[in-house]
Amino acid sequence: MDFVVLNKGDSIVRLARAIGYRFQREAGDKASLVRTLSGGAYPRFHLYVSLKKGENLLFSLHLDQKAPVYKTAHDHAAEYDGQLIESEIERIKKILGG
Repeated sequence: MDFVVLNKGDSIVRLARAIGYRFQREAGDKASLVRTLSGGAYPRFHLYVSLKKGENLLFSLHLDQKAPVYKTAHDHAAEYDGQLIESEIERIKKILGG
């Protein structure tokens, strides 16, 4: 699910820490951030943040239920909407003042 928050000029690492996420990698013009829901690697929230300079930060959030089955596959069990996703978006917006 996509959403927008005002860009206050923080670095992507500082932003990730503020919302409880871990910087994973840069993927093109986006940063990939994750936050696990339990002690293991999955399930986890997976957040892409646009690195384009501008007054707004563009976010895309989904919930990874498990890792891809094959190492070469990018498909995985993920949820892109629902109450859990909406609650996480509201939590992020509240922290970032958006």
